[in-house]
Amino acid sequence: MRFTKMQGIGNDYIYLDLFELGPIQEQELPHLARAMSDRHFGVGSDGLVTIGPAEGYDCRMRMFNLDGSEGEMCGNALRCVALYMLERRGFSGNVLNVITKAGPRSVRALRSQDGAVRALRADMGLPRLEAEAIPTTSPDPARVPVTALGKEYRLFCVSMGNPHAVALVEDPEALDLPVLGPLLECAGVFPQKANIEFIRLRAGGIDMRVWERGSGETLACGTGACAAAVAAISQGLLPRRPVTLRLRGGELTIDWDEASGHVFMEGPAAFVFDGQWP
Repeated sequence: MRFTKMQGIGNDYIYLDLFELGPIQEQELPHLARAMSDRHFGVGSDGLVTIGPAEGYDCRMRMFNLDGSEGEMCGNALRCVALYMLERRGFSGNVLNVITKAGPRSVRALRSQDGAVRALRADMGLPRLEAEAIPTTSPDPARVPVTALGKEYRLFCVSMGNPHAVALVEDPEALDLPVLGPLLECAGVFPQKANIEFIRLRAGGIDMRVWERGSGETLACGTGACAAAVAAISQGLLPRRPVTLRLRGGELTIDWDEASGHVFMEGPAAFVFDGQWP
């Protein structure tokens, strides 16, 4: 079975082209995600993404985490899907319409003078701040107290089609995320668990580390970067203008558009290698 590995600022996934492969049995996808994503006995990745046909859209994207669970959305993978469609499937336009489990998303290719794709700008839709949309059982999603390792974290919760909780900390790099991350991800106030972003404000933007639901710490998270920018702007910590998010794998530009209310994410995507899975 042919696969392609791609990455968006270090957030790496294995991509299966269902236009070429045809349908894969539903019960096989979680197993494939776990087996192929294993960094010691498999290909190695943060998860598995399928790209396939969808009536009324240019393609359908599905993403599965490292543990085999299906996620609603992944911003870095969305940019990679767009690049794949442009360069491998012969998509001729500059704007790709993709249907995901979180709903429709559009991605625009930004090109250099020679026509090469230099970055991709994705419309990530409207952020949801209501408790039932995130979801969280806390009555105040903007201030969700969760105690872990003897410290109380006040989490600002956002849905970008998937659940996020953002914590403002003094130094994200000083945190023991393999211990702290699972405690917050699986806190009782999150009935579907949550992705956790640890952020620090700096001149011109935000530094961030992320603990992804179902995958653990990753070098980047596109929806998490969107959630972090929305959290900082909503609390008056940053003005409502494009924000640079600096993650372990690179930088993303997040623009929460005041007119439409939509969040736009701009960043790169790249091919890593192709292979055959036996």
